[in-house]
Amino acid sequence: MAKYSPAFWTANAAELFERMAYYAVFIVVTLYLSNTLGFSDIEASIISGLFSGGLYLLPLFTGALADKVGYRKSLLIAFTLLAAGYIMLWLLPLVLEGDGLVRYGEQTVFTGLRESGKRYLVVPAMIVVMVGGSFIKSIISASVARETTSATRARGYSIFYMMVNIGSFIGKSVIDPMRSLIGDAAYIHINLFSGILCVVAFVAILLFYHSANTAGEGKSIGEVLHGLCRVFTNGRLLVLILIVTGFWMVQQQLYATMPKYVIRLAGETARPGWIANVNPLVVVLCVNLVTRFMARRKALTSITVGMFLIPLSALVMASGNLFNGNLLGFHPITVMMVAGIVLQALAECFISPRYLEYFSLQAPKGEEGLYLGFSHLDSFLSSILGFGMSGILLSHYCPDPALYATREAWEAASANAHYIWYWFAGVGIVSALALIVYARVTSRPQQRAE
Repeated sequence: MAKYSPAFWTANAAELFERMAYYAVFIVVTLYLSNTLGFSDIEASIISGLFSGGLYLLPLFTGALADKVGYRKSLLIAFTLLAAGYIMLWLLPLVLEGDGLVRYGEQTVFTGLRESGKRYLVVPAMIVVMVGGSFIKSIISASVARETTSATRARGYSIFYMMVNIGSFIGKSVIDPMRSLIGDAAYIHINLFSGILCVVAFVAILLFYHSANTAGEGKSIGEVLHGLCRVFTNGRLLVLILIVTGFWMVQQQLYATMPKYVIRLAGETARPGWIANVNPLVVVLCVNLVTRFMARRKALTSITVGMFLIPLSALVMASGNLFNGNLLGFHPITVMMVAGIVLQALAECFISPRYLEYFSLQAPKGEEGLYLGFSHLDSFLSSILGFGMSGILLSHYCPDPALYATREAWEAASANAHYIWYWFAGVGIVSALALIVYARVTSRPQQRAE
């Protein structure tokens, strides 16, 4: 097995804690916004989509800044902001409790203030988390590039992606037990859990992150701006980002649509946290195997395989309505959702590590943070588009039951709830076909050169 530096392992451990914190909160962010703060489906989708989008747009700039000031300082800033932001999200409903926003007793109940502007105090708290998280997005993946060689890079990114998904799995595992114990109050107190994890990560970076690879530190502002202009005008990378955005639009529904979809259709006993955990579990088990299996293949070949799996996953998710009664002892919506998420996870194994590797190989020395930050532009676009589509489609095909006087009226309004996944299957198919065209077009200059 290849040897990696202490900085490599410390960065990956910090990524583990950050992902635990992020996914513990993000898996229920729309429920926190709706059930605790009283936002509608569309409002909650817009806020969470902008939050997620900003988290993936800002790395382009924070990555360039990190190249200049150094990764260690940037990581310490990042985890300070993350801890502060999560604590703010935890305190906000408690502060507003006196105004009747939430009531604590045997059960937590939302009590009103749907028209109150005070609930918008959640926005600055989420901005603090967003800025802190944007540093992590660029720095950790760039650290992998700096701390590996061309021979160990693919393996290094598979380790990195495995740590991401271990953190994702653990973080999502926390919410359902909390929800069983304290009801909707779990959507509030999970933020305290995440804040503590970020403090632990801060201490780990402070004590153990020391890297000898400091290329790019101390560069001038002019050099930073020149690098930004150069990467923004790289048409080949921009087109690839737009194509892979389709994959992430479907993948974003694990958080944008799935929690509300399964609770509304399979019942309040559904456990969206455990269902979502199927994704990181499969990735952890399979990502190294897939990376080794595709090691002799080009990065674009591996990405293309994953792109054709993603529309199939959406069609499987849509098929839950075809079954009556329980399926394998569970609600059919739950079973087919799990099956679709397995396919999504396999698609991720083929796409994400090789995608990051591809971008790292385009980066000049000392600009790894900039280029790896730029690679997250697909997630920015998919967050805005994916969450926006989710809010519209949920409101149309699977609306909030609280808006209807009777269960029968709601069932009639949500009879075609599975159509949501047909829309996302269409997005996936178009993206997969576009990638085939892209691969053929971009291979021609290389063939002519040879």
